[in-house]
Amino acid sequence: MSGTKAAPRPVRGLWLEELTPGRVVHHAIRRTLTEADNVLFTSMTMNPAWLHLDFDYAASTEFGRPLVNSMLTLATVIGISVHETTLGTTVANLGFGEIRFPAPLFHGDTIRVETEVVAARPSKSRPTQGVVTFEHRAYNQSDELVCVARRDALMHRRPAEHAD
Repeated sequence: MSGTKAAPRPVRGLWLEELTPGRVVHHAIRRTLTEADNVLFTSMTMNPAWLHLDFDYAASTEFGRPLVNSMLTLATVIGISVHETTLGTTVANLGFGEIRFPAPLFHGDTIRVETEVVAARPSKSRPTQGVVTFEHRAYNQSDELVCVARRDALMHRRPAEHAD
């Protein structure tokens, strides 16, 4: 429908003012990563790595089985964090800092994610926005840390109240 304005959506993310350094969000959603997830993501991203796709090859490695593609892990971790932190309140990702995968993730592993606000400041050039540094941490079902990722995002400030 050309020219029709979309209906406003409820905002569920947090405003810049709510993202105070030290705040930790324990995300409610958990996700089990399956063989199908891994094969589809790895194939779609044109990654031919045998360690993700070839069970026979993976059996001969130190892991003894295929690893979940680390980029799938990262994408899932960030995705899990969106609903409770940035849904509708983020303008854009500005960049990623440190990203680590301290333990492997395998088919059938379930990850849970927590996000810590590391830093937050108003934008110098955009008065209605600010920059937040998040640290996302993911753990498997055995509570092993499997991913740490720092992300900078441009966030909306809480809208000013308008008098009628």
